[in-house]
Amino acid sequence: MKVLVGMSGGIDSSVAAYLLKQQGHDVVGVTMTVWNGRTDLPAPKHTNSCYAPEKAEDIKKTKIICDKIGIDYQVLDLSDLYETVVLKNFKDEYMNGRTPNPCIWCNAKVKFGAMVEYAREKGLQFDKFATGHYARIVERNGRYGLARSRDLKKDQSYFLYRLTQSQLSSIIFPLGDMTKEEVRQIDVQQGFHDVYQDESQDFYGGDYTDLLNVTNQEGNIVDRKGNILGKHDGIWHYTIGQRKGLGLAAERPLYVLSLNPQTNEVVVGFVEETFQTIVTASQVLWGITDTLKGEVSVQAKIRSTGNPTDAVARQNEDGTITAVFQDEIKAATVGQSLVLYDGDTILCGGIIEKAE
Repeated sequence: MKVLVGMSGGIDSSVAAYLLKQQGHDVVGVTMTVWNGRTDLPAPKHTNSCYAPEKAEDIKKTKIICDKIGIDYQVLDLSDLYETVVLKNFKDEYMNGRTPNPCIWCNAKVKFGAMVEYAREKGLQFDKFATGHYARIVERNGRYGLARSRDLKKDQSYFLYRLTQSQLSSIIFPLGDMTKEEVRQIDVQQGFHDVYQDESQDFYGGDYTDLLNVTNQEGNIVDRKGNILGKHDGIWHYTIGQRKGLGLAAERPLYVLSLNPQTNEVVVGFVEETFQTIVTASQVLWGITDTLKGEVSVQAKIRSTGNPTDAVARQNEDGTITAVFQDEIKAATVGQSLVLYDGDTILCGGIIEKAE
């Protein structure tokens, strides 16, 4: 079988390519570049993030690794698409008082979507696409679903929940049943990286507001009663649940509760006001099932960190999904994702619209 492997130059994707080659597959490595040469941004704090300049050295190192493995290597420029899909969504969401997760959109629309299509347009022939993500693919009743990886500390299924049935049917995750330590051991044995190789970082190595290209807009910081407590320079500088950097004096620490683009207000409150039990999400992407019948016991996540927690979920008439959590959750954030699991397997997920 011919397999195209998305390679970042890091430990995980390098070992994934190596394992597939050892299994006898015809493997081709591919790296997508997404930086379009922007000069309007300050230098990132670190460049080992997805969206960063100076990737020539990384590409050179990845080529060396591919040569060691004995596979061909290609580089595809997707910078224009990244700007119009990932960064546009990122800016639109922030300007509307929401907090997006760009990695989720990049995975679904670019890395596992446009890059695979573009590779075929460029004449690359392959049967499957593989990456070094920590997740597993399962099949049930003719449908594909994502499942959490064996190494739960490294599990990345939450970031991948928006992969479609078509995409899942043609994807391989070679590391899904491995631990990070096992992967590191192979990497060191093969001499791909130094023993203390750094992990890859977030999608951007600087201040997120750098990417918005907007001027400050003064507004009020208020409590839920509308009392003015202070000023801000733009709601996009804040996220739900934020405590530090508010610049407010109060009897107890204050947290961001909501962002209101219509009134240009940041609403704050005390910690007990940050807890919710009901979360509703739209733009639902179905996984191992295509519907929820009645009220279903699930495990749910509202952010990438932490383990799924017990909830009861339902599918609403308007196509949204609602999860009622058994225990209170903290700072569910509009724009982030609600992902529902049946054990280790993803049932569905969507973009958080409301939490109460």
